[in-house]
Amino acid sequence: MSGFRLGVRLGVDVGRARVGVARSDREGLLATPIETVPRDDAAVSRLVALADEYDAFEILVGLPLNLRGEDTASTTDAREFAAAVATASTRPVRLVDERLSTVSAHAALRQSGRSQRSSRSIVDQVAAVVLLQQALDVEKSTGRPAGTPITQEPA
Repeated sequence: MSGFRLGVRLGVDVGRARVGVARSDREGLLATPIETVPRDDAAVSRLVALADEYDAFEILVGLPLNLRGEDTASTTDAREFAAAVATASTRPVRLVDERLSTVSAHAALRQSGRSQRSSRSIVDQVAAVVLLQQALDVEKSTGRPAGTPITQEPA
């Protein structure tokens, strides 16, 4: 596991109405769901509070590119949300490709016998787990952090 950084990470799936949040264990083996945050004016501060609570060293925000790897309206929204988190937090924020994480989350919930309607409250958390687990696996296999860092412009 050369190059793998130990420490808790938060995974964030940004939606228009809700933000799913997951965390990894310190060893980076497993991502687990922790909360669905309403997408309102308090969402960024709640995310920063969760990062503090779990002592996360990094926040990974899903970047929903289309299947060709191009930006969409949701991609722009996720970039803006990630930039707001990076501004509000002292922790590094990285954007990670999350193509199909929500699709994978819906499929996993269907396979577990849940309807789409009964899954609505947790699908964002499951999507956050999927994107975080993918990022952990990429870092383990390559020795490099997944995604791209958000860099803050000096004020």
